[in-house]
Amino acid sequence: AVVSTQSRGEFQTFQHYFKQINLREDMSSGDFYMRYYVGHKGKFGHEFLEFEFRPDGKLRYANNSNYKNDTMIRKECSVSPSVLKELSRIIEEAEIMYEDDKMWPAPDRIGRQELEIVHNNQHICFNTSKIGSLVDVNGSKDPDGLRAFYYLVQDLKCFVFSLIGLHFKIKPI
Repeated sequence: AVVSTQSRGEFQTFQHYFKQINLREDMSSGDFYMRYYVGHKGKFGHEFLEFEFRPDGKLRYANNSNYKNDTMIRKECSVSPSVLKELSRIIEEAEIMYEDDKMWPAPDRIGRQELEIVHNNQHICFNTSKIGSLVDVNGSKDPDGLRAFYYLVQDLKCFVFSLIGLHFKIKPI
C-alpha cells in the first residue's frame, strides 16, 4: 500500500486517468469499476473528495481541501475480491443501475457529484449537483431516483471511509 500527499495543483482527478485508458476495452464481462466524485471550485480553490475501485482490486482515494492551507490526501490500497463482491452487492441492492439522471438537478456553482459504475456489462454515469439534505431530494423532479442515489452515496462513503480507516490505522488495536 502506498500513502502519499501532494501539494495543490499537482493532482488531476481520477477521471483524467480514466480517459487516458479505455477501461471498457480492458475489462471482461465480469469486471467491476466504480468511481465517485464530489467537489466544487470556490474561495479555497478546487476542493473535492474522490474514490474509485478498479477491476484489479485497487482502491484509490483523494481528498483535497485548501481550507487553512490544508494539503491533499491521497491513498491507495488493494482490496480483496470479497470486498469488491460486497461493493457490487451494495450497488445491486440500491437498484441504481435502473435510474436516470435526466430529471436531477444539474451541477451548479455549489458543486457537482459524479458516480460512474461499470458492472454486469452495463456502464452508467450520473452527474448532479451537491445534495445538502433530504429536503433537496424531496424537492427535486425525480425524488425516488435521487433518493436512491443519495442513500447509495452515503453507503459508499461509509464503506470507503471504513476501508481507508482500517487499512491505514496508525496504532493497530
